[in-house]
Order: sequence, then C-alpha cells, then structure tokens
Amino acid sequence: MSSPPTTPAQPSATSHPTTPHAIARLTHAAHFAGRAHKAQQRKGIDAEPYVNHLLEVAELVAHAEVPGDFEVVIAALLHDTVEDTDVTEAQLVAEFGRRVADLVMAVTDDKSLSKDRRKWLQIEHAPHLDHDAKLIKLADKTSNLRALVRTPPVGWTQERLLHYVVWAKAVVDACGPVDPLLERLFREAHAVAEAAYGRVDGEREDIP
Repeated sequence: MSSPPTTPAQPSATSHPTTPHAIARLTHAAHFAGRAHKAQQRKGIDAEPYVNHLLEVAELVAHAEVPGDFEVVIAALLHDTVEDTDVTEAQLVAEFGRRVADLVMAVTDDKSLSKDRRKWLQIEHAPHLDHDAKLIKLADKTSNLRALVRTPPVGWTQERLLHYVVWAKAVVDACGPVDPLLERLFREAHAVAEAAYGRVDGEREDIP
C-alpha cells in the first residue's frame, strides 16, 4: 500500500506567497541584496564586495542574545538597499512584506540631506528606534568599525578615521541598552579602532 501524500507545510501569515519558508525567504533576501549591490565594493583598501558587509550585519543580528525573528535578519541583509541602490521601499514591500520594509526604512538615511545632517539625525533618531531596528543599527556600526581597522578606506586621513570611531559610538550610545552580546562585540570593535586611531573630540563622520 502506498503512503498517503504529504501535505505541504502552509506559509505563516507573514510569509511571502512565493517563498513560504523562513530559510527560503532568507536565501531570497541574500540573493536580492547581492544583485542590488552587485557593482558595489567597500571603500577599504581591500575593496571587498559590499555584500560581505550585509552578510556580517545579518550574522551579528542572528547571534544576538535577544534576537528578533528571521524577518529582522532579512531586514539586516537588505538594510542598505534603499539608501545605496535603486531599490525602492515599494519593491521591498512587494518582495518581503511591510514589516521588513519598515525595518529597512527605519535605518535608512535620507540622501537628499547633507552628510553632516544625516549623521546628526542618526544620533537624534537612535533612541526612538524599536528594538529590532536597534539590533540592525548596532550590528551595522560593529561591522563598520571592524572594517575600518581591517581595511581602512582609501584616502581617509587619520582625523577622519578618528571622527568616525567617535561618531559610531555616539550613535550606539544613543540607542541605549539593546542586546548584551551585540553591545559587547561593539565595545570590542570600538576599543580596537580607538587603539588604532586614538581619541578625538567630535561625533560625526562618513560611513566607510
């Protein structure tokens, strides 16, 4: 006697209809981010593929002591798509749902503003982000500080490097308590960067 057919698992309420499982949605997001950022490299001397940064941010978020669900990891993979590529908020809603899009937009700078204004607004807005968006913000700054030391941006002066280190800490401090593990990893990355580039007064600089 043949076995009865297996009933396929049903997607959750938050699942995209074409990718009903969490792992499928995560891999879809990684592929989507890779395509969106395909022509981009990090500013460091190693010119790493930009997707390396996105994967590191997503990995950090996934390993938080108090992690969000898989949609937070998806948003971490996609966190720079609207800010740095032609991807729109509407596309993210269509591909990944309203919640993922909202998380991405919460950590997206308004490129119509000056660099100084954008950096200041990151500090100003940080306390008002929800917990999941703060996880992404903290992971992003940790990844950036690690890269700043491992492969410094081409053409950056010592002063510019110092100011980024100080500004990144100002953003993270403004977030308040978020996650013990991610906070520890940020402190470690900040200590290494501070040892490499010293101390300076100031709290604004470009993202490497």
